[in-house]
Amino acid sequence: MAARLRASLPSGHLFTSASSDSLSDGPVAGFSGKPLGAFKICRSPLKMARTRNSRLRILGSIERKPPFKTEASEEPIGLTQRLTEYEKQRLEGKDCGLDLFEDLKFRFRRFKKRNYMENLVHYQNLSQQQTPKFMVIACADSRVCPSDVLGFRPGEAFTVRNVANLVPPFQHGASETSAALEFAVNSLEVPNILVIGHSRCGGIQALMHTKEGSDSSFIKDWVSIGKNARLSTEAAAGSLSFDMQCRHCEKESINGSLLNLLTYPWIEKRVSEGTLSLHGGYYDFVDCTFEKWTLVYREGLQGGSKYDIKDRSLWS
Repeated sequence: MAARLRASLPSGHLFTSASSDSLSDGPVAGFSGKPLGAFKICRSPLKMARTRNSRLRILGSIERKPPFKTEASEEPIGLTQRLTEYEKQRLEGKDCGLDLFEDLKFRFRRFKKRNYMENLVHYQNLSQQQTPKFMVIACADSRVCPSDVLGFRPGEAFTVRNVANLVPPFQHGASETSAALEFAVNSLEVPNILVIGHSRCGGIQALMHTKEGSDSSFIKDWVSIGKNARLSTEAAAGSLSFDMQCRHCEKESINGSLLNLLTYPWIEKRVSEGTLSLHGGYYDFVDCTFEKWTLVYREGLQGGSKYDIKDRSLWS
C-alpha cells in the first residue's frame, strides 16, 4: 500500500521550485446595568444635602478628567513605544533587559486592543461554538506556526502539533494526536485534514539518524512512527547528502501520515463518502514557499491503485 502511494504522491525528488467584523454593543465586564450616577432617594434634608455635595464633587472630578476615547486600536503612547523598542532590539539580536513575561503581557494587551476588541462579534460567536473548516497537524517547531503561515483566524483551524508532524496509525493506540483526530472528525466534523511538514525539521533529522538497535528514548520511540519514510528515503536518495535525504524524508513522511489517517475507521469512512478530504502541505521557511496536494482515495484508479493525488501546486 505504502509503495503504491509513494509512486504517485509527491516526494522529495518530485518537487522543484517553480473582513473584520464590525463592533456591536455587548456586555461589558463590571457593568451593573444601572444608569451612571443613580442614587437611592433620601427623605432626610440633611442626607439630601450631603448627597448633593457628594454628587457635585463627583461631577467636578469627572469634568477635570480628560475625555475617554473608545477606539479599540488606540494604545497608550508609552506602551507602543516600549513594544516597538523591544521588538527593534530583539530583531537586532540585542538583549534589551525586558522581563519575558512583561513582554508577553504587552503582546496580550496589543492582541486585545487590535484583534479582540476590533472583532468583538466574531469572538463572542466563538465563545458559543466552533465550526472549523480544517484540522491541521503540524510540527511543534517554534519556527512553524500554521496560523501565521496560512493566516488562519481563530475558529478556522483545529490544530494539533507534535514532533515532526507525525500521525500514528490507528493500531498505535491512544495519543494526543489520535484523541485530537477523534474529536475533530467525529464531534466537530471538519471537512478537511491538512498535514503540514517543513524544511530543516529536527524531528526528521532524528528519524534519519535512528539506527536499528539503538537506545530507546521518548523522541526515538515517537519518530519511529515514520520508519517507512526513512527506509524509502534511504532506498531512493541514499546517494545524496544527508541534508537532501532529510528534505526527501520530510515530504515522504507527510505521505506516510496521510496513509496512516486512513487506518482510522471513521476517517476512512468519511473519505470514502466524500465528506472528508485529506491534504498534504510542505512549508519551506528558507525561501518561503508552500507546496500543497490532495489525496485521492477510491477504487478503480489507473494502475489498480486506490491512491492518487490532485491539485498539486506550489505557492511562492
